[in-house]
Amino acid sequence: MDTSRQEPLKYDFKSIEAKWQQRWLTEKPCKVSADPQRPKYYVLEMFPYPSGRIHIGHARNYSIGDVVARYKRMRGFNVLHPMGWDAFGLPAENAAIKSGVHPAQWTYSNIDYMRGQLKAMGLSYDWDREIATCRPEYYRWEQRVFLQLLEKGLVYRKKTTLNWCEDCATVLAREQVIDGCCWRCDKQVVPKIMHGWFLKITDYAEELLADLDKLNGWPEKVVTMQRNWIGKSQGLACDFQVENSAEKITIFTTRPDTIFGVTFMSLAPEHPLIDSLIAGTEQETAVRGFIEQTLLEKQRMALDQEPEKHGIFTGKYCLNPFNGERVPIYVANFVLMEYGTGAVMAVPAHDQRDFEFARKYGLPVRPVVQPEERLAAESMEEAWEGDGALDDSGSFNGLRSAEAKQAVIAHAEKMGFGRRHITWRLRDWGISRQRYWGAPIPVIHCESCGAVPVPEEQLPVVLPGTTTPYGSHAPLHHQEAFYTTTCPKCGQPAKRETDTMDTFMESSWYFARYTSARKDDGILDQDAAKYWLPVDQYIGGVEHAILHLLYSRFFTKALRDLGYLDIDEPFTNLLTQGMVIKDGAKMSKSKGNVVDPDDLIQQYGADTVRLFALFAAPPERDLEWNPQGVEGCFRFLNRVFRLIHLNLDCFSADNAGAVDLSGLSLVDRQLHRKTHQTIRRVTDSIEKDFHFNTAISAVMELVNQISAAAGEEAAQPVGRPVLQEAFETVLHLLVPMVPHFCEEMWQLTGHRQTLQERGWPDFDIAAAAEDELTIVVQINGKLRARLTVPAGTGEEEQKALALADERVSGFIAAGKALKKIVVVKDKLVNIVVQ
Repeated sequence: MDTSRQEPLKYDFKSIEAKWQQRWLTEKPCKVSADPQRPKYYVLEMFPYPSGRIHIGHARNYSIGDVVARYKRMRGFNVLHPMGWDAFGLPAENAAIKSGVHPAQWTYSNIDYMRGQLKAMGLSYDWDREIATCRPEYYRWEQRVFLQLLEKGLVYRKKTTLNWCEDCATVLAREQVIDGCCWRCDKQVVPKIMHGWFLKITDYAEELLADLDKLNGWPEKVVTMQRNWIGKSQGLACDFQVENSAEKITIFTTRPDTIFGVTFMSLAPEHPLIDSLIAGTEQETAVRGFIEQTLLEKQRMALDQEPEKHGIFTGKYCLNPFNGERVPIYVANFVLMEYGTGAVMAVPAHDQRDFEFARKYGLPVRPVVQPEERLAAESMEEAWEGDGALDDSGSFNGLRSAEAKQAVIAHAEKMGFGRRHITWRLRDWGISRQRYWGAPIPVIHCESCGAVPVPEEQLPVVLPGTTTPYGSHAPLHHQEAFYTTTCPKCGQPAKRETDTMDTFMESSWYFARYTSARKDDGILDQDAAKYWLPVDQYIGGVEHAILHLLYSRFFTKALRDLGYLDIDEPFTNLLTQGMVIKDGAKMSKSKGNVVDPDDLIQQYGADTVRLFALFAAPPERDLEWNPQGVEGCFRFLNRVFRLIHLNLDCFSADNAGAVDLSGLSLVDRQLHRKTHQTIRRVTDSIEKDFHFNTAISAVMELVNQISAAAGEEAAQPVGRPVLQEAFETVLHLLVPMVPHFCEEMWQLTGHRQTLQERGWPDFDIAAAAEDELTIVVQINGKLRARLTVPAGTGEEEQKALALADERVSGFIAAGKALKKIVVVKDKLVNIVVQ
């Protein structure tokens, strides 16, 4: 090492990052097009709401995606890595109103700012494909798809009880009500009867459920959440005649074997039959009061929360069709109108909810499915929900549950009062929103012609007031100039639909639009879509497991059936990254614990921020915010910067290529081996599970060995070719994580071609192999010795060396029988004695 070299320059991250970002902006190395001659890779992070600023949680998410994109490019893939903005919806509108500006102005201003933040992170997006869902050139195609789905019968309008948020002045989908509150403003949601537009997602329920089995690259947790949300149940649909009435109550049960144990009927508070049951009766006032109170309480509860059970008798009875018994009809707060039929045949002996309700209101408990130890109603402390033999069930007595279920269904079908049936927890998707900031629904209401689709040539129906100077941003039902029009069929005065679409409509197909983002004469370029889709790696939060991911799966299948796509599923692999935790809570603006990446970039640079976000935890785990961790990453980059400057004289074109192993010193061989072991470890960490933290840790270990071999305190100088190989490997392996730094160091050391152009390094298996191995020796599973043996030592020789070791022989007492020796090659010898 030349100790006369000058002190290295300071790591000036600001000028380095500005230099490379300008170069990438000019040269556009991430701009791509479909190329059938090359393998494609489509990596996508869930696009953000343009809320104003990104925080460190966003920076982590986008850094993860960027490493994948850069790594895959270096592996030879044609990589599509786009970015855009989920720009419509309540968040933008509410924030704009609060700020006293037009939603369009607020949104576009935020997009400009956040785009600058993402570019300052050095993220390798194809910015030529950038989209903003609030632009007419995007949502015009969404309106067209809406009309095509309407034509196919997959869109309809109906009057129904919807979830209404007073603060946001809009309807919410069922999935957007969290613990009875609005998912956005966290204020109480109340039921409200009104018209709304729905997508018939239930027509795809069977396929949505079955195709979950194809999603091998998704976390099992997410697949399970979707499976439970879709909620397929098979059983018996059966009619109970209302006594002295032509009305019937249809129930659905998955336990038809218990039907002789019915002792009361439970109706959901919203059940449409209740009005006729109680009209003019002395129970009417009390029942209506109970229903009103129950509906308010339900809005405050989570979808999966079990309420304390309450009910009220309607004064009416129905008849069990299997035995003719009179069954009292109750309204109960735990029955869901959206599941099954909204009516439940209550079997207290075999359903715990019914059991608790029956005990509370003094209703009979009749066991009709007997386990081996017979049940007695008076001594039961809980329901028996298992299988057994039927009892007190007429001609079905003695049948086991599985056989009885089929026999009961067959009897109901034969008699004409029941049928085999499947129900789903999944409900159609309500997409109507009564707010301004959304894509207008392209329908015109005419008194003569009804709901009339806007002619295709008149699309898009543009949201008014979104161009400068900005106009009114009142809800559309307050904008007469917008809704006043003529009927396209009859020419008479008519009114435009004033609801706008749920913002999840935009995010349910944006990934497909990226494949031909600038196409202005159609929804998609089908050749481009066929080449790029499905998305190979999708990255985002687990909080989107039901809403966004389920809707995207539905939309993909609908677009396929409209002829636009030829895939069944949108995302082959899904990574749900963990949250960033600060002060014991998820980092969020509402909690006031946000860390702004801009401040960190100013102090440490984008590469340091990226390195910390990737190193602090595996991507699927939560990351604890730690300012000391950021400082540590900054010190590491400074250390590499300093080492390279100290050893610039080792870089030479003559030293490039494979290292000549002949005549290498011990320190050379060790560093050469460590270099190739590190390539193998980093490659495995990325390929296996994107564990960038272990990849970075491996590189840090290599840097430690470089420092020991070539640092200022090195006892024995290392050969220049070996040192050059080690340094170049560090830069190759780190460039996906810290691209500005590595490209600058690469250029500094005399290379013209960029690291991204050079590709990913290969490791030499022989070079990575150890000269010596440490073998653990156990006796009956207990550690007794460690042996150092030459690499390549055979199993029989490892056994012999283990038995000959004096530490081992001392533990094998005289008279002990040697039973067997188990060898785990190159790792372990376990001697079993008795």
